[in-house]
Amino acid sequence: MAVVYFSLGSNEGDRLNSLVKATKLIDKLIGRVIQYSSVVESEPWGFNSETTFYNMVLWVDTKFFPQLILNKILAIEKSLGRIRHGKEYTNRIIDIDILFYNEEQINVENLVIPHPLLHMRKFVLQPLAEIAPDLIHPVFNASISELMYRLNEPNPISVAVERNEFARLLNI
Repeated sequence: MAVVYFSLGSNEGDRLNSLVKATKLIDKLIGRVIQYSSVVESEPWGFNSETTFYNMVLWVDTKFFPQLILNKILAIEKSLGRIRHGKEYTNRIIDIDILFYNEEQINVENLVIPHPLLHMRKFVLQPLAEIAPDLIHPVFNASISELMYRLNEPNPISVAVERNEFARLLNI
């Protein structure tokens, strides 16, 4: 079994429902969801939009290899209505990123693990620190808590949905 951390985000439609549906599909198609963070609300990163994002992180145990996981998350995104518009950042009903796969470092044409931008994204680090503060980033050799500190953004992102409320909605 492998340990995978995913980041989920949504800023179109029923954002919370999209996160719930994506979490259920990941649990069904990729592996058992061991833990999930609270849902945070954040401003768009890398582009302008009038709609804020709901973001969260999942810890999943899986038997699948990274490339197959990528194929499965792309299929999940598509099944939930995601339409890709090239490589630029846009509004989206769901976005699922692989943050970590065990302690492995992977760099192939369409997949880089650990996610190359996670250390710069508070909307990823804050929920990840909630469930895995001592997880070591293999590139930076630093814990998620340390990466949060290095980011030097003192104000926390607001929590939109607490973990226990998300658990009630999830019901898996």
